Amino acid sequence: MPNANEDSPSSPLSQVQRRAVSELLRVSPVADDLARRFREAGFSLALVGGSVRDALLGRLGNDLDFTTDARPEDVLKIMRPWADATWEVGIAFGTVGAQKDARVGDAVQRFQIEVTTYRSESYDRTSRKPEVSYGDRIEDDLVRRDFTVNAMAVALPEKEFIDPYGGLDDLAARVLRTPGTPEDSFSDDPLRMMRAARFSAQLDFEVAPEVVAAMKGMAERIEIVSAERVRDELNKLILSDHPRKGLTLLVGSGLADRVLPELPALRLERDEHHRHKDVYDHTLIVLEQAMAMEKEGPDLTLRLASLLHDIGKPRTRRFEKDGRVSFHHHEVVGAKMTKKRMAALKYPNDLVKDVSHLVELHLRFHGYGTGEWTDSAVRRYVRDAGPLLDRLHKLTRSDCTTRNKRKAVALSRAYDGLEERIAELQEQEELDAIRPDLDGNQIMDILGVGPGPVVGKAYKHLLELRLENGPMEHDAAVAALKEWWAEQG
Repeated sequence: MPNANEDSPSSPLSQVQRRAVSELLRVSPVADDLARRFREAGFSLALVGGSVRDALLGRLGNDLDFTTDARPEDVLKIMRPWADATWEVGIAFGTVGAQKDARVGDAVQRFQIEVTTYRSESYDRTSRKPEVSYGDRIEDDLVRRDFTVNAMAVALPEKEFIDPYGGLDDLAARVLRTPGTPEDSFSDDPLRMMRAARFSAQLDFEVAPEVVAAMKGMAERIEIVSAERVRDELNKLILSDHPRKGLTLLVGSGLADRVLPELPALRLERDEHHRHKDVYDHTLIVLEQAMAMEKEGPDLTLRLASLLHDIGKPRTRRFEKDGRVSFHHHEVVGAKMTKKRMAALKYPNDLVKDVSHLVELHLRFHGYGTGEWTDSAVRRYVRDAGPLLDRLHKLTRSDCTTRNKRKAVALSRAYDGLEERIAELQEQEELDAIRPDLDGNQIMDILGVGPGPVVGKAYKHLLELRLENGPMEHDAAVAALKEWWAEQG
């Protein structure tokens, strides 16, 4: 481990050392055992990258990254007899994955392991996939890493610390720099610009000025990277503890103009009387307020909906004759824009559907005014939200960013009232599964018709009655159906 004899016991680097030793001792039963097997086969093995960084930060998990001079086919030969499972998904890029259950103290823990051959990779101007070549020196492997804090290694089983590019100093300073010039680094893999924003959000680190300058100058290079890789980095950023930090860097560097242009578009120029608030800053506040309401860890659906809920505003902004600014139907326009952007980023269809639906519903509460909610209105609100109701509660509450305390308290009390009304009705009715009082088969029997459009129309009519009036007795539902049928002629 690094020599810090000159540091006092309370110095930052000394504390880093102690954390790292503790973390490495915890994973030694797995790491050292694997390293001995590589040595017996004539190869070297080192813990590398994010695993070393996290060990130094005292947050090393059970996902371990290693690097080796062994070629992928040799790595497989070594790991197959040792691991509980191996996979070759990344073998074209020099990476072999494995799973290993091992006893750590009194418990058996499961480790996810990746071993990657020393390598270098770069993009040309027309390819979306990196070109990989293998190397023989760990120093050459480390220089191609994205940032110095990820370009450290620990040779095993000796526990020799390898830090040729000053990653430990940058870790202590909480700053992101590249091992070589940022221009060379981003030219090799433009996705590293997204990773700079992501790591700043995850680690709460600052990005070095020369790195930011390179991001601004090379932002257009991100367009060569596949949408899936961009999406994955964006997700990690959004799910971090400090997403505002990363998003601000994406917007300020110009990267967001190319991967999420709807976000910087929210920086609307306000009229001279400031009759509407900064939508961009409002959006970041909504995101942070929604995060504060999460009870079971980061919620990607809620966070994406918070980030995108107002993206329809720029297209719908109007300056009215009385001096007011309006954004009529921005929730409908925003829902369509959300679907388009998320589809372009290759998000799963179910997630696209849920996020866009929340965007479309985020103003529904305000449409009912401040009066008493009728049973019918409550039923429709719950029915339209469906399984997204809890997230809609959080999004709607988060969307209140007014500095007017009286208005904020009034809105909060009004939503408290809505949730109370929902709870009251849920005790009386099955609000989570509202359906007509007669099913399709009963409708066909009563009307004497077979399957067809008329059954759907009848079902829809009964559903509207159910939403408006609540549950009906069977005889009343039959009478209402027959009355509707008679009106159809």
